[in-house]
Amino acid sequence: MDAEIRLSYKNAKEAEAVASAVAPDNKKVPSGLTIKTVRKGNIIVTNIKCETKLQTFMATIDDLLESVSVAENTFTAARKSQS
Repeated sequence: MDAEIRLSYKNAKEAEAVASAVAPDNKKVPSGLTIKTVRKGNIIVTNIKCETKLQTFMATIDDLLESVSVAENTFTAARKSQS
């Protein structure tokens, strides 16, 4: 199973913040699973390849999107506190 998830942001700074937040997910993964996240301008591209169970694949996508949501909420809160 393979997935490519593309997320677009207002600018490269926001994209970099989110990409940096989820990058640790690229390192420690179970056997049979690969995750690679890169930033291309204001777009983040994450490729997931899973050679194990569907549940692992779905949980990986869910975990990634949860991490993205936390990062987005963090920079939104930081932006509001600067206003």
